[in-house]
Amino acid sequence: MDFSFFLTIVAAAVGLLTLLRKLRFHHEDKDENDSSSSSSSSSPSSSLSPSTVPPPSSRVWTHDVFPSFRGEDVRRDFFSHIQGEFERKGITPFNDNEIERGESIGPELIRAIKGSKIAIILLSRNYASSKWCLDELVEIMKCREELGQTVMAIFYKVDPSDVKKLAGDFGKVFRKTCAGKTKENIGRWRQALAEVATVAGYHSRNWDNEAAMVKKIATDISNKLNNFTPSSDFDGLVGMGAHLKRMEPLLCLGSDEVRMIGIWGPPGIGKTTIARVTYNQLSSSFQLSVFMDDIKVNYSRLCSDDYSAKLQLQQQFMSQIIDHKDIVVSHLGVAPNRLKDKKVLVVLDGVDRSVQLDAIAKETWWFGPGSRIIITTQDQKLFRAHGVNHIYKVDLPTNDEALQIFCTYSFGQKFPKDGFEELAREVAKLAGELPLGLRVMGSYFRGMSKQVWTNSLPKLKTTLDADIRSVLKFSYDALDDEDKYLFLHIACFFNSEEIHKVEEHLAIKSMEVRQRLNILAEKSLISVDSGYIRMHSLLEKLGREIVCKQSIHEPGQRQFLYDDREICEVLTGDATGSKSVIGIKFRYSIGEELDIRPSATAVQEGEKAFEGMSNLQFLQVYCNKDTVKLIGGLNYLSHKLRLLKWSYFPMTCFPCNVNLEFLVELCMFHSKLEKLWEGIKPLRSLKWMDLSYSVNLKELPDLSTATNLEKLNLRNCSSLIKLPSLNGNSLEELNIGGCSNLVEFPSFIGSAVNLRELNLSSFPNLLELPSYVGNATNLENLNLSNCSNLAELPISLGNLQKLQKLILKGCGKLEVLPTNINLESLDVLDLHDCSMLKRFPHISTNIRALHLGGTAVEQVPPSIRSWSRLEWLEMSYFENLKYFPHALERITSLWLTDTDIQEVPPLVKKISRLSRFMLDGCRKLVSLPPISDSIIFMNASDCESLEMLECSFHNRILKLNFANCFKLNQEARDLIIQNGVFAVLPGGQVPAYFTHRATGGGPLTIKLNEKPHPKFMRFKACILLVHKGDHGACSKEKTKVVVVKYKEINSLLDPALENHLYTFQVQAEVTSSELLFEFKLESNNDWRIGECGLVQHLEVP
Repeated sequence: MDFSFFLTIVAAAVGLLTLLRKLRFHHEDKDENDSSSSSSSSSPSSSLSPSTVPPPSSRVWTHDVFPSFRGEDVRRDFFSHIQGEFERKGITPFNDNEIERGESIGPELIRAIKGSKIAIILLSRNYASSKWCLDELVEIMKCREELGQTVMAIFYKVDPSDVKKLAGDFGKVFRKTCAGKTKENIGRWRQALAEVATVAGYHSRNWDNEAAMVKKIATDISNKLNNFTPSSDFDGLVGMGAHLKRMEPLLCLGSDEVRMIGIWGPPGIGKTTIARVTYNQLSSSFQLSVFMDDIKVNYSRLCSDDYSAKLQLQQQFMSQIIDHKDIVVSHLGVAPNRLKDKKVLVVLDGVDRSVQLDAIAKETWWFGPGSRIIITTQDQKLFRAHGVNHIYKVDLPTNDEALQIFCTYSFGQKFPKDGFEELAREVAKLAGELPLGLRVMGSYFRGMSKQVWTNSLPKLKTTLDADIRSVLKFSYDALDDEDKYLFLHIACFFNSEEIHKVEEHLAIKSMEVRQRLNILAEKSLISVDSGYIRMHSLLEKLGREIVCKQSIHEPGQRQFLYDDREICEVLTGDATGSKSVIGIKFRYSIGEELDIRPSATAVQEGEKAFEGMSNLQFLQVYCNKDTVKLIGGLNYLSHKLRLLKWSYFPMTCFPCNVNLEFLVELCMFHSKLEKLWEGIKPLRSLKWMDLSYSVNLKELPDLSTATNLEKLNLRNCSSLIKLPSLNGNSLEELNIGGCSNLVEFPSFIGSAVNLRELNLSSFPNLLELPSYVGNATNLENLNLSNCSNLAELPISLGNLQKLQKLILKGCGKLEVLPTNINLESLDVLDLHDCSMLKRFPHISTNIRALHLGGTAVEQVPPSIRSWSRLEWLEMSYFENLKYFPHALERITSLWLTDTDIQEVPPLVKKISRLSRFMLDGCRKLVSLPPISDSIIFMNASDCESLEMLECSFHNRILKLNFANCFKLNQEARDLIIQNGVFAVLPGGQVPAYFTHRATGGGPLTIKLNEKPHPKFMRFKACILLVHKGDHGACSKEKTKVVVVKYKEINSLLDPALENHLYTFQVQAEVTSSELLFEFKLESNNDWRIGECGLVQHLEVP
């Protein structure tokens, strides 16, 4: 429990604890601006409150206002006017007319003071003549101190200094009252008068018009009363509690420092809402507060220069925070001069220029101790420039939260109505989890029929709602031309692409791409995740709509073509392309064949489909196998082309007359190419070439002009006989794995000094690795797996001091490894199934993962005792574990692959950090002994003889695979089912352990009897799969992996097997006394659910 919240509860229960009240911010009660009244010191919601007194919502109010006044001075005139204004504003004051006055105030009056939200002390000339008034004052100031009661003072025809010093006529009256009274009483009165004199309030001598003063007093009290009942405006906002919790340490409300807090995120993600809720909860704890809404729009004025703009903005700010409409700001020192001793809460929403911050909150010293300045923006650069270090990045809601937000607006509840479940999820998905989109779309569909929902889906997939568009386009319009250019490129072409590739593809444009990408990221228009550019789906739609409007009826006149139907029209001749087109992104997924040509009757002119697109730079065609055909060729392809990606490219040879001088990337995997092209082409810009899986490719042209080539992927080009001459100086990655007909090893590798990755897997003609491989001293990853005839490795391998991964898996003829080498950087060494390998020499002391399964290695080198990083060990001969006693405390993954072992070696139990234990294929293993409680994954599949489990499982995230272990006894089966968070084991029906069962995937209805219901409940589910085909069908034809869905939760069933049970956890939000479950398989034609079951597993608080 949060400590401040704990103190709040204690204070509420115990009441008037003096110790707790001293924790309050003493400076809250200092003088405020003369023209404003003291703010309420009542505490907001405990999650964000610095106060330790009971929050207002925890006290029972009997009156709005308790007035303390001397009747003979003000009852018939001044106070009667205040009462009249109170009545007009609906303010209920305490009325003491029916209370019998005695020597001292009684319990009824004390209860009235404590039960009033605000106490007004109307100090007049004869106020101190009444012992009753003075006792009231003492009690009010006591409530102010101990309960945080809001106190407002009105100095009516008296001077505050006379009250404080007991001077003048006020002092004379007081001294007369003190005659014959005890020193104790007199001392309490003096202290109370001294305190109330310092309370900011209203001075009648400062007002020329008494009626205006009365109206101001009533208005201020009315405004303060609005803060006493916590607003319900934001009740039920999905995920808001989590946002506030994460904001709490940034706000650091217990500190007296002046702190600026930034809230950052893309448009429509909820920055303003988070700021409003925070303001709503905290404003009453500050002397002055202001929320300046959407500064970039509401406070944007035309000024001749930046200084004039700052003056105007500061004037607007000051007029709001001190409630003085006609204030004149003649210089920028006005704000700090007036606010430097005030504890203020300022929210600046939608800031987009540094001049706005300079005008309102340039320095922290402008404000008093404990002040908080909250700034929302989508431009992170503003925070850096202004020195804002406490930044809250607003993330998108989870899938479940997004659905709840959408349902709140569409159904008035947090879950879909019956029959709308799938539609609601689909529409919520189209909103891209952006709260603005979820709110707008939810409101649009509210009250509409299912048919309207269904009919609206196609349009929603391609167009934006007008409200969403206006918010997002504001951000786009604020960009300069170059940034807009880049934004449209990403929206239409480069979303989810690698950032370094985008930089290269756009380098021809004279702009600093990385710098402008940073600008878009700072403005939350894109994000960069693990080296990839990400743009939100709604922003992507915005960009594409902008491009579409470049030419609504003639798609060939636009910059980018991305709509499949429109591209078909342009490429087949029903429409024409123009020099405006710079990019085409075509995903042809229709089953019918597509002939690219200008018209059905002009086959001989087919190659002219691209003739008009003289500025085409980016061309991507994704299709399935043979669905796209080229009639005539590609002779008219633009010479400005920089990117060409075409899966299943249909031609056998690329046109020789196409100029590829500016081509940066060529990607044609699964092509029908037999020869790339004739002759030598200028390829100085080419950096990446991918022709993988082009099984008909027999030869490549001379690539010596590709001096900047960094990556060449020829994987599984199984017909390729020879590699061309190549300047390897720039080459970083080479993949010729599966090029089974290559007759010689590429010699240019010897000069590839920058080579980092080399894949030579499945290269049967490789008998020995040439020694010049040792020249590639920057090599980090060398894959020689399944080089079935490789017999030895050169000693020059020792030169590869940067080598991190050496894969020799399946090199069945490899008998020895080079000795006396020390590969200091080697992290992974895979020798699995090197069946002839008997010796394992010293090769490195830094190996983390060692695979020895399927080898003939019987002895490991003595140096293995110094392997301090070993975590993953795979081996066949478990006797060798005796050579690893020093490593038992470090190994986290162990894989025993010996099919002859009948028991697990006792040393396994001593591996205290073991988290992954693989025994799959140990067909003679009969039982499993006790093992480490740290296990989180165990794979014992295909242990055909396994019967007993002597171990116990205690890890709550344990995953178990006992597929094809048909001899397991009942006790073992129960242990697996009840303990694994995910498990697979043999079984023909859902066990009775699952108290709720149904045929197929349900539905299953669970009625909840206990009350109150928890917010969430967790269940364990069980699924039995049934194959739809004949039982005699070959298992290879069956889908190996199945995904089962419950609402937005996907569970992977791997491997998919008949006569097997799959158990996994599901969590459900409790919104009624009945829970409905239904399981479905995602896009699978091979399997169906035969039976399902549920058992309550765990309540989620």
